Amino acid sequence: MMDREAGEQLPEGERKTTATLTRSNVDSATARMDAQGSEALGITDVPAGTTRGAAKILVIDDDKKHCRLLTGYLELSGYEVTAVQDGWLGVGKVSAEPWDLVILDVMLPRMDGFEVLKRIRAHSAVPVLMLTARGDESDRIVGLEIGADEYVPKTFSSRELLARIKALLRRSQMSAMQTDGWRSDGSLVVGDLRLSPQSHEAFLASQHLPLTPIEFGILLCLARVSGTVKKRDDLIEEVRSQGKFQLHNRSIDVHISTLRRKLGDQAEEPRYIKTVRGIGYMLIAPQHSTGS
Repeated sequence: MMDREAGEQLPEGERKTTATLTRSNVDSATARMDAQGSEALGITDVPAGTTRGAAKILVIDDDKKHCRLLTGYLELSGYEVTAVQDGWLGVGKVSAEPWDLVILDVMLPRMDGFEVLKRIRAHSAVPVLMLTARGDESDRIVGLEIGADEYVPKTFSSRELLARIKALLRRSQMSAMQTDGWRSDGSLVVGDLRLSPQSHEAFLASQHLPLTPIEFGILLCLARVSGTVKKRDDLIEEVRSQGKFQLHNRSIDVHISTLRRKLGDQAEEPRYIKTVRGIGYMLIAPQHSTGS
């Protein structure tokens, strides 16, 4: 796709991509990425940023070389990237972890990109950018109708792809920010968190959180007053009243610790639940993940 072994005939729809990347010196630079950084790719305007806090991107593409080059370019641009070469594996990854963006190839073995997208949309609203070597309008329409957020032919330049990724992440952030608070369906949204009191389900960046009833109750109580400290005794009493739970002064610490682990949070540098010593706990309005 991005490149092939010497002498191998390229399909018609892939020739322009190879030429574009040759002009960018991507293929010849791959082996020396670590030593020479962004200059190895001929890129002089890689956005500043570090891996910490970077947007997480999942690439689902069966071409290993294409994945390797795309991963290297996006990592140099400040993103955290994981690549898989199988549609089933991709669906599993989306189900198991929170992602900020999925880059999905249409032509995949065993399960094509359209079917992968359908399965992703069954449980996740993560932005999906589809790639294809085919330029048929019907393919683009099908992809967009079943839930793709962007559709890019494999004749893209690396810089164009980066611009589209940034635009998708910006739109995703703006959409999330506009829906903070109570929604019409009865769910409560605070940053990347969405809580449904009716079904007792919690989601982080569209990924389901496996919470116990007490953990859900604690998180809901904190979310209702996010940005405000909830006194320890008030939190215990409110959670008890929600479900007649046996919640004690010492056990609340254990549940908070477990909640932090499931949220990927740390007490030393909290992104979600902050301990206010001598008073109680506060749910920090989570920052929407966007990357550079």
